[in-house]
Amino acid sequence: MPYIIGTAGHIDHGKTSLIKALTGEDTDRLKEEKERGISIDLGFAHLDLPDGTQAGIVDVPGHERFIRNMLAGAHGIDLVLFTVAADDGVMPQTEEHLDILHLLGVKLAIFLITKTDLVSASRIQDVEEEIKILTLGTSLENSPILSFSAVTGQGLAELREEIVRRLQAVSKPPPKGYFRLPVDRAFVLQGHGVVVTGTALSGEVKTGDHVRALPGDQTFRVRSLQIHNRSVDSAGWGQRVALNLSGLEKASLERGHVVCHEKITLTTDRFDARLEVRPAAKKGIKNHQRVRIHLGTAERLAKLIVLGPKEKLEPKEAAFCQITLTQPLLALRGDHFIVRDETAQRTLGGGIVIHPWPRKHKKGEPDLENRLEFLCGDDNPRLIERFLEENDDFAASIEPLYQFLNLKEEEVRSSLDRTPSILSISAEGEKLYTTERKWQELKKNIAKALQEFHASHALAAGMDMEELRVKLPYSISPRLFRILVEMLAAEKSAVRDGNLLSLPGHRVQLRADEKNLAERIKRLLGGNPLAPPDLRQLEKELGAERNKVAEVVRVMEREKSIIRVATDLYFVADCVDNVRAVLYKYLSENGEITAATFRDLLGSSRKYTIALLEHFDREGITVRIGDARRLRSPSPAGRQGASR
Repeated sequence: MPYIIGTAGHIDHGKTSLIKALTGEDTDRLKEEKERGISIDLGFAHLDLPDGTQAGIVDVPGHERFIRNMLAGAHGIDLVLFTVAADDGVMPQTEEHLDILHLLGVKLAIFLITKTDLVSASRIQDVEEEIKILTLGTSLENSPILSFSAVTGQGLAELREEIVRRLQAVSKPPPKGYFRLPVDRAFVLQGHGVVVTGTALSGEVKTGDHVRALPGDQTFRVRSLQIHNRSVDSAGWGQRVALNLSGLEKASLERGHVVCHEKITLTTDRFDARLEVRPAAKKGIKNHQRVRIHLGTAERLAKLIVLGPKEKLEPKEAAFCQITLTQPLLALRGDHFIVRDETAQRTLGGGIVIHPWPRKHKKGEPDLENRLEFLCGDDNPRLIERFLEENDDFAASIEPLYQFLNLKEEEVRSSLDRTPSILSISAEGEKLYTTERKWQELKKNIAKALQEFHASHALAAGMDMEELRVKLPYSISPRLFRILVEMLAAEKSAVRDGNLLSLPGHRVQLRADEKNLAERIKRLLGGNPLAPPDLRQLEKELGAERNKVAEVVRVMEREKSIIRVATDLYFVADCVDNVRAVLYKYLSENGEITAATFRDLLGSSRKYTIALLEHFDREGITVRIGDARRLRSPSPAGRQGASR
């Protein structure tokens, strides 16, 4: 089983000396660290265990100015070696490091009272008591405390034994989800290209795999892998890994990125979380306070919104919150994060991500806290259902579902197949998912919209599908809406006629006054059938409202008593049939006809004959070649039905 050992403690409390005594490696690699005698950035080493495995070691800086660097190395720790110098005792960064480890969920620690060669036995007892008081109520309470001196070697043998004992007691299942590695270093290695290092949080990666870097959505191929300077074919969760990547240059990758499986694609600039405020936040955390968020190796400025009735959280309080980030990052359910004040002076609290892509919440939103509490659970089928229910889109593909649960795709598909309350929709080769409740609600909304439309547009055959789609309470793409309409038609919940949708049983019936208007329209159109009045002229001659005339004309068109030949221009159907027969006879005998010849043949004006020719082109009777038309249809009979 892979292990990661981390260090913690105030500056100059002996962390780097401790690691050197354990491993023989000096983790201070920077020139400035050598000159100043303090750790500035993360240092790395490894420890050989009796069973032949190696534990990766991350040595973190203790100075308050470099807490951000400490945080970049604190994730993924199984066991922390926490140093407290015997001469100083508990100091400010001792407390802050403890808060950070508690908030990150680290549960195994060995506290080391260092520099014991400088103090008396009674002083060591005093420091031990300070440590016990400090850890009360934290995840590291009751951890073993050992005395240690890097100068005399006191306690080194006991420490080795305790490390082995503590790690052997660890029983951790493999983390769920795909491969993720927050980048803590990125550099170019001469002759090899880009190399990134980090502690793998989950999953496995192999040489030759394609991986993604988020945020930024860059893709790479894994050229080679190393663990503790040893080349390997695969690496994974709980290990310190170096990846040699082929792709873009170093400038595109840096600390704060996450190298992950290519199936992980979504980042976030907002997430819901359960938050714990630490005692060090003496003024508490105010609603809408600006803060710094540390997640993995990333650091972001953010605004913290307290969810619930409170405007302020006091020290030691816990609550739900929504974090809005100034820049996106990769966050998944279960990820731990740390909250520091905007000026990066102190750690205020931290928590766990429970929803990586929530909607904005409103003040006084009903049942919000119960819904957020439910998201903390692990009932995957019901979590999927809740995610789909609260999604603004009517349906979702599989990708956001497995990323929301932080599981692999096949595990989520298995849950979906076993959940009757989730509806699967096949959309041109892709499966989309929604809930049965959402589907029933959508049907009610569509029925209501159609009912209201029929009531206000009694002469309309149906409501335009696009007009209906944009009025629905969910976001639905035109492609998906067409599929949903087909489902409604199959259920006989609605009737589709071209782009129009109506309720079953809806019939357009003209009232007496409207029938009278239809007769008058037909008489006017038939008065001079080859030069009928257009819609505006009809309105003027009838003395009726344009909307009413247009509605009645559409009914007559659907009944095929008149035919729309051009925009706002209608002919009596018998007239169009007669003209079609004349045109077909002429073309059968002469092969082609020009617009001028057709005009003379009908004895009408160019305005009407051009409109008729274009109508027959659209029908497929004729085809235009230059200035002439030729016959396309073998006989007029087969086309008459289409026009009528």
